[in-house]
Amino acid sequence: MLKIYNTFTRKKEEFKPIVDGMVGMYVCGPTVYGLPHLGHAKSYTNFDTVVRYLQYLGYKVKYVQNITDVGHLVGDGDDGDDKIAKQAKLEKLDAYEIAYKYEVEHFKNMDLLNILRPSISCRATGFIMEMIETVQDIIDKGYGYVTKEGNVYFDVRKYPKYGQLSNRKLDNNVSGERIEVATDKKNPEDFALWKAVGPETLMQWKSPWGQGCPGWHIECTVLGKKFLGERFDIHGGGIDNIFPHHECECAQADIVNGQIPMNFFMHNGLVTVDGVKMGKSLGNFITLPDLFKRTTPEVVRFFILQFHYRSAVDFSNEGLALAGKQLAKINETVAMLRAKTNEYADNITNAELVGIKDSFEAAMNEDFNTPVAIVEFNKLMKMIAREVGSADKALLAEMNTLVHDFGENVLGLRFVEVEKVEETIPANVKELAEKRWQAKQEKNWAMADSYREEIKALGYVINDSKDGYTVEKL
Repeated sequence: MLKIYNTFTRKKEEFKPIVDGMVGMYVCGPTVYGLPHLGHAKSYTNFDTVVRYLQYLGYKVKYVQNITDVGHLVGDGDDGDDKIAKQAKLEKLDAYEIAYKYEVEHFKNMDLLNILRPSISCRATGFIMEMIETVQDIIDKGYGYVTKEGNVYFDVRKYPKYGQLSNRKLDNNVSGERIEVATDKKNPEDFALWKAVGPETLMQWKSPWGQGCPGWHIECTVLGKKFLGERFDIHGGGIDNIFPHHECECAQADIVNGQIPMNFFMHNGLVTVDGVKMGKSLGNFITLPDLFKRTTPEVVRFFILQFHYRSAVDFSNEGLALAGKQLAKINETVAMLRAKTNEYADNITNAELVGIKDSFEAAMNEDFNTPVAIVEFNKLMKMIAREVGSADKALLAEMNTLVHDFGENVLGLRFVEVEKVEETIPANVKELAEKRWQAKQEKNWAMADSYREEIKALGYVINDSKDGYTVEKL
């Protein structure tokens, strides 16, 4: 029985699809104004694994993901530049060029991470007419108002359920936390359905309220309804989108559809770097192209899956290096098995493999618990290492089946042989490592930590084990 944590209820609930054997799933896609980063890798790897496991369970998944190529403003106060338009000025390109450029970059990097393409990937700019119709519907129902400036806002005070997802009260909803709140609102917490723009703006459309572009939140309401209907199973996104984006989306959709459309709202945790939230302003922002110069996409995916999707991923070079070593060992084990067989079994009959299979599924059924599932997968690796010399072809085929089903199909790992490269450790690093080891033996922890930091500053990392330590390049 699959259980999923539902942000609406703040508890795990048994998953029952609206239509038997089918799952409708919508996940907020990227705003295409810059290179994809580690946060994107985490979010889309997480939801890719959800899709993969649902498919493993036999569901036909209709997976919809939007491309935000207009309307996402710099701050939450419905003022300031559109993010794409702002980047266009910086790069001296037009907004459409920027959006297409970074959409291509997004999918190129998602492909490298072995993330399945959505069933439907839709650009916001392709559905402006539907958004205008939806905004008019909200106005007609008394929940939207037009200002003399040509902006249209959702009147939050008329919707008493606002705050139901984020559990915020209206008095705590500070719409202009990052920038000055737009001055033509009735209430600071009201959010934009349509924004008026000047003649210099390339991305603009004719509407009943004048030239402008849609607000950020309206696109997900429109696209979810268009492709999945007035009711669908799962809506996913980052925890940072609970407020204001998803809260506003719920309010709009409730008015338009007469109900909140998604049965489950799933939110993935964020990325921190050495314990600090990742962000451009903090200088610890990691783009995927830069990250892939230091390690492989396969290692990044495996590293991410070692954290539960609702947990924060704390990125560190040491953690990434350890994930690389673990994955290399898995690759070697799988290579040994597949040198012996390329056969698959129709059923798993070996008692030990049945136990691993049941435990792996139990972990994934418990809100997609990939860290525990990986523990079970590693048990499979140990069994393969022990039994790979067996002449029992049926056993080899059963082990290969679980490698394929769990490793490749569910976890989305690519098993490639990793070339072993012998590295020469500089003498000064070796000397520091030996001094650190001696300090540890003397229980001088402060001195040992100091040596570790010196070694790290030189571009190397210490990995301790029960037998001693190893030194390798970051």
